[in-house]
Parts: sequence; structure tokens; C-alpha cells
Amino acid sequence: MNLTYLAGIKQQTNMRIITYNVNGIRSAVKKGFIDWLNTNPADVICLQEIKAHQEDIPVKEIESTGYKVYSFSAQKKGYSGVAILTKIQPDNVVIGCQIEQSDFEGRVIRADFGDKTVINAYFPSGTTGGERQTYKYQWLDEFLEFLNDLRKERPNLIICGDYNIAHLDMDVHNPKTNKNSGFFPEERDWMTKLFANGYVDGFRHINKDPHQYSWWSAFGGARASNKGWRIGYINVTEPLKGNLKHAEIRPDVVHSDHCPVYLEIA
Repeated sequence: MNLTYLAGIKQQTNMRIITYNVNGIRSAVKKGFIDWLNTNPADVICLQEIKAHQEDIPVKEIESTGYKVYSFSAQKKGYSGVAILTKIQPDNVVIGCQIEQSDFEGRVIRADFGDKTVINAYFPSGTTGGERQTYKYQWLDEFLEFLNDLRKERPNLIICGDYNIAHLDMDVHNPKTNKNSGFFPEERDWMTKLFANGYVDGFRHINKDPHQYSWWSAFGGARASNKGWRIGYINVTEPLKGNLKHAEIRPDVVHSDHCPVYLEIA
């Protein structure tokens, strides 16, 4: 019996997932995104901030690399939007979360793969001021309620996305002086509540090292000096905790001011 062959079969049963804010899918394509897809970086790739309506997404180019494209665009042109690229055929795809404002902004898409459900979410940013920060808090509460309702039916959730929140001091380069949206106490408390209610930080469960970031400011050479934030997450519900195999952040992938976050799960 060929044990190497059998090991290969076992390894193939793991799902390799990436979450990645591309800051505009068309811009990313111009920076080598298609060539990157051809390297087979994951089985399922969740993209945020695609900033394109369906007719403007380079679907043929993407699908030439072996990925099927499922997307949900914001009503506003050039804004927000999410997509799931997958080499695994989903059993079911659900567009939106049936919450009006969130769906107007194209923030959530879901795909079911057997007993696992992948949710791709682009969390609102509060960086433009009070009104959007207020909406961010509203969205967080609505989204957690959405997740809690869904996991009653689908307990094995994998929640990918740009959360626009850095949870721990080690998740930002300047925790002592940082007083910006994305690191407000109320936002961090929401993350703490999430993890206290049966959700697991996939990356931190595997990787405890500091200075691991998924976004850098475009100014002041922040990326070169690794002065960043960890705001990209792949979190899972408690039943999947024991299935987590490997996690890493890939800062060498440079189509965006963000980079991919990778998780392998059995």
C-alpha cells in the first residue's frame, strides 16, 4: 500500500481559505492579481472591497485560473462589495444578510460547503467620522445577531473578512498612542464579546507571535517598516476549533494596502 499516496488524499480533504481586502479588484488585476491566482494560493478566497459592479468584475480572467466567482456589489459604484472565489463547488450561495443597509452596501456573502459555511464580510469603517462610526456599532450588533441565528442551523461557521478592528494590543504597532477608529475600546470590546460567545480567532489560535499585520497605511513607509494593523480575520465557531491546522499572514502579496490572511482547516 502506498502510504504517501494515502497521505496525499488525507491532505486534500483540508480546506485552504484566504481572506483578502483587495482595495479594488480592477486595481489588483493591474498589479498581478491573476498571476497570483495561478499559483493556487487557496481553495476558497474571500475578497473584500472589490469596488466593482458585476459587469465590471474581470470574471473571465479570474475563472481562467480555475476559480468560480460569486460576488455581491454595493449599489453605489466604486464602493465596498465582496466576492468569493472558489475551486470547490459550493452546495449553496446566499447573497447578503437580509439587513437593508448592509445589503445596500454589499457587505456579506455566504457559501455552504458540506457541513461548513463560509461567510465573507466587509465590516464598515468609522474613519470618516461620527455618523459612520455610529453605523459601525449598529452593524456590529446586527451582524452578531445574524451569526448567532445562522449557527443554530449551520453550527460550523467560518467568518472571513476585513473586520476593520484590531483586537489586542499586539494587533497594532502603536497600542499606547492609538486613538483611532478600529481600535476604540467599544470596538475591541465587541471582538472580546464575539470570542467569549463561542467564536475562535483562527489566526491567534495557531500563531501567537506579535508584529503580524494585514494592513498598513499608504503613508510614511508604514509597510516597509511593518507599522501595521491586524484587521483581516478568519474566525470560526467553537465546533471547528479542533479542525484548525495552519494559519499565516502573507505580507509579501502586494496587490493592495492589505495582504492575505490564510487558514487551513480540516
